[in-house]
Amino acid sequence: MITRGFTGRQRTPDITKRLPPGQSLTEDFPVLSAGPTPHISTEDWSFTLKVGPRAIAKWNWAEFNALPKTRQTRDIHCVTKWSKLDTPWEGVLIDDILAAASLTSPPTKFVLAHSFDGYSTNVPLADLVSGKAMVALNYAGKPLQPDHGGPARLLVPHLYFWKSAKWVSGLQFTRKDEPGFWELRGYHIYGDPWREQRFTGD
Repeated sequence: MITRGFTGRQRTPDITKRLPPGQSLTEDFPVLSAGPTPHISTEDWSFTLKVGPRAIAKWNWAEFNALPKTRQTRDIHCVTKWSKLDTPWEGVLIDDILAAASLTSPPTKFVLAHSFDGYSTNVPLADLVSGKAMVALNYAGKPLQPDHGGPARLLVPHLYFWKSAKWVSGLQFTRKDEPGFWELRGYHIYGDPWREQRFTGD
């Protein structure tokens, strides 16, 4: 995992309750990824919703940006033990993506997020809906930069940040909870920061 720009800070009483166990506060935005940063043009970008191998909906950049937008300010927590508070995002809620695909009754309880660089990560559907997650397009009022997953990334802020797949290209409903890239390499299948679910067995 590549890391750049992390400056750890000790806990202070006013933010302790917002930091999961073992985490340290940073005001930077560290850059972490499993490999080199891909640069995907918006002309080449698309987002596909699948049930198993079957695509049920697909959007290009203009079509996706025409979907309803939502702003959220959330704390984020990385498995490498940094946390950043009050991060401002704008994007399309997973609820609105499913609605745009006329998917009123999700076919399974399990989802794999896929990225343009071949990365994947599993997230239960329950952790993506009811306003819990989005495909983020902007950060702090500006288009999401490639180092941070632009032009679009998954944002699942209540789980460790490896679940918020960078350079996201789609979501796939699966019949079972299939592990993704880091889960196959020893990371926890779920990844709850408040329970310190960093690695298998935690």
